[in-house]
Amino acid sequence: MEDENFDDLSEGSSVGAAQRVFHALSSASRRKILAYLSASGLTAGEIADRFSMSKPAVSQHLSILETAGLIRREKQGQFVHYSLIENNLVNTLNGFVQEVCPVGRPIKKESQRRTRVKQAP
Repeated sequence: MEDENFDDLSEGSSVGAAQRVFHALSSASRRKILAYLSASGLTAGEIADRFSMSKPAVSQHLSILETAGLIRREKQGQFVHYSLIENNLVNTLNGFVQEVCPVGRPIKKESQRRTRVKQAP
């Protein structure tokens, strides 16, 4: 993965925050992860299973999304669960774009289908 290092950006800087968000959204893999998380949270393993890349590479993508403030992680037992940060303008706009995106739309629908199956008695 050829991502630039954004560590030099000030945490409190709105320019730095915007650059982290745009950097996070610049990757098709990260946009797909956001689409998978659109209906419900997933474990790191469940996310990795949907990609043909190494688990460390998926972990790096998740870290970039988390640093950008787009997702959160929560340790539950031995698993780490990831979910979208609700009421985030960027996630709201990304959700809208996924509705019209030929790549994101099917992934979002698959995520919604899987959530219904999980919730069914």
